[in-house]
Amino acid sequence: MLDILGPDTQVVIVDDGSSDDTLAAARAVYGHLEHLLVVRQEPNLGKGAAVRLGIGLASGESVLVADADMAISPRHFSDMLATLEEVDVAPGSRVEGRRVRYDSLVRNLASDVFHLLVRHYTGLALRDTQCGAKAFRTGPARLLALLATTNGFAYDAEMLSLALRLDLSIRPVSVTWDDVSGSTVHVGADAIAMIRDLRRLSQHVYQNPAVEVDLGVDAAQLRSAMAEVRVHGLVLALSSANGVVVLPRDAALAGAGIAAAVGGRLRTTDLAELRGREIVVL
Repeated sequence: MLDILGPDTQVVIVDDGSSDDTLAAARAVYGHLEHLLVVRQEPNLGKGAAVRLGIGLASGESVLVADADMAISPRHFSDMLATLEEVDVAPGSRVEGRRVRYDSLVRNLASDVFHLLVRHYTGLALRDTQCGAKAFRTGPARLLALLATTNGFAYDAEMLSLALRLDLSIRPVSVTWDDVSGSTVHVGADAIAMIRDLRRLSQHVYQNPAVEVDLGVDAAQLRSAMAEVRVHGLVLALSSANGVVVLPRDAALAGAGIAAAVGGRLRTTDLAELRGREIVVL
């Protein structure tokens, strides 16, 4: 992978509370990398929660999310990142002949039904929301991660649905893939949970704590205030009138500290306010 992306690429590995030797294996294989960050999430919260944690820790100008099984060939990663020169989000797309093709008839049928449900509940026309490889500009990626609430396998649909509602630009990139055995997705129980999550998305009101700041407050001041209250992974959403520091839903107390440090005002923000703003990584 680094032969394609370059040796200066930061690699973030998130262990979602595994009960095996995943963490030790990751360190054994990747421990020699100069820009490696391995974190463990306790307890097991789900793929969506793990991805959001990784996005919050990523420090580059762009973020590429990939499953550990590398079912998507890394040779596509450079194309996905190059697409970010023109758009905010570049999800991989495994579509062949208007559908994603699995080795199992049951998974093919489940995929078709899930696509119809995604379109019904979110309005997304993308045919493949569940591809494990997705590339984002870091600012929009962090904003989506801060707003999203789905911890399970439907997190992809939520992230892309939020991108659509925030007027972020999206362009799928065609990829080839291997239907790797050993998937942790179980068509029965996980399908029910994913449908439940999709139904919730259409009804959920997205509101996060936020700190409103004057345009004269710069990113360096905000990063210093963030360090004081020990919070990371935030963004500053700028308009011509003001700036809004978007916080995780459980970080209102930290927001109060940031507001006091920079002369801001703690309040809430929503999708309507954030739509169309310039997103700055903090």
